[in-house]
Amino acid sequence: MLKLSKKVEYGLIAIRHIASVNNHISTVKEISEKYIIPVDVLAKVMQKLTKGKIITSYQGAMGGYTLARKAEEISVMDVISVIEGTQVGIAQCFSEVPENCSIYTNCTIKNPLGKIQHNLEHVFSSMKVSEIV
Repeated sequence: MLKLSKKVEYGLIAIRHIASVNNHISTVKEISEKYIIPVDVLAKVMQKLTKGKIITSYQGAMGGYTLARKAEEISVMDVISVIEGTQVGIAQCFSEVPENCSIYTNCTIKNPLGKIQHNLEHVFSSMKVSEIV
């Protein structure tokens, strides 16, 4: 079954939370406690989202995170790509170098799977964070 990684789930939960509190500065601890997410994992996810310019980090005693852009401008695919990297695919040939697949040349399902991959990317790219708030 196709499913998102826990890190992507945590990232989407955190982004949704930040967007739902109208860009009030949110902390890792606050989000972690509210949604019962391991602090250390969430902190790493938040670092990736900051580096990917999805959220903005504020340092200090009153520090935390806000969205770097409007929720309507951030797609679910943006979040997935920042957390998982650009090589996200439903099968090995879509997430790695295709030629590394031992059956790539003789594979009879890569074209149908390619259509599914394209459709999923379209859905994730067109769905904005504002739609999940």
